[in-house]
Amino acid sequence: MNNPTSPKPPRISVAAPVLDGNERKYVLECIDTTWISSLGRFIGEFEAAFAAYCGVKHAVAVNNGTTALHLALVALGIGPGDEVIVPSLTYIASANAVTYCGATPVLIDNDPRTFNLDPAKLEALITSRTKAIMPVHVYGQPVDMDPVMEIARRHGIKVVEDAAEAVGAKYKGRMTGSLGDCATFSFFGNKIITTGEGGMVTTDDGELAERLRLYRGQGMDPARRYWFPVVGYNYRMTNIQAAIGLAQLERVEHHLAARRGVADLYNAKLARLGNRLTIPHVEDFAEHVFWMYTVRLSDKLSKSRDQVMKDLDALGIETRPVFYPMHVLPPYEGLDSVPLPMADECAADGMNLPTHAGLTEADIDRIVDALDQVLV
Repeated sequence: MNNPTSPKPPRISVAAPVLDGNERKYVLECIDTTWISSLGRFIGEFEAAFAAYCGVKHAVAVNNGTTALHLALVALGIGPGDEVIVPSLTYIASANAVTYCGATPVLIDNDPRTFNLDPAKLEALITSRTKAIMPVHVYGQPVDMDPVMEIARRHGIKVVEDAAEAVGAKYKGRMTGSLGDCATFSFFGNKIITTGEGGMVTTDDGELAERLRLYRGQGMDPARRYWFPVVGYNYRMTNIQAAIGLAQLERVEHHLAARRGVADLYNAKLARLGNRLTIPHVEDFAEHVFWMYTVRLSDKLSKSRDQVMKDLDALGIETRPVFYPMHVLPPYEGLDSVPLPMADECAADGMNLPTHAGLTEADIDRIVDALDQVLV
């Protein structure tokens, strides 16, 4: 008699939303009241609550994180002929939003420990055409913002924080979203809090907030319905999205604590792998929120990063590569006007491990055991 085949353990996803608050209740209210589109109580409540959470005066909800970036740049007057300094090692939306404006992304290299842009390399990239700097808080760790802001103020240029991955992160005790002239967030399904799709722009500048709201709603004059003084965009968030977002924000500290717990478990359990990988470095000034727990693999391994990921996938564990640098992607190839060696290096050996609030200690044990098995 043959032994029954042991069932495969469930696959561990690299990211997953946790919807364990008032999400269902609030969405059903939208349906029951028929307020499902871009009007309804949840939009204003989500904006007000998010502004208060970030410690700013204004928050403008939009339909995704990329439109948040584009809207911010448009409202700041970025256009053809302008340059915006953007990290090469980040998600392509950062550079795409600059390109949408007809402006040029100028790529900057990163700190190999944090993956964030290196402020020491900023000044050399500034020209008479530089109109903004876009620091991206990569994987949930804040950029060293004081030198960024000092350089920007000295040159009279704007700072747009791309905080898509950093809801709840702090820099020297100050919230991301409150550090630049404005900031943008993403609420995609894999983010720390989610609305499915969705985004937000935050600022303390009342005039900028007015322009953001004007351009968000097709450019319609708020005092004169169906009168359009500018070419705008349909970037509005729906009431259903905002309902989910408000419920998520009500439990944001729970979500953040869960991620810190996941990171603490990884830090403790990965120690037995020795120098086969490097765990995330956290700066003294930072409260890292670990949108993704990101490791770098040793160059002494017999396998490439990509082969390691394939081996983990065969064991039922999903991972992600660190972002491809912008300067190797076809739309932006050739924009590396200066060498970007750290972006290339981190992209070659960096890997995101599963990181979400639904992971258990047993899941982490399984992931670490798998890494121990495949890292040779």
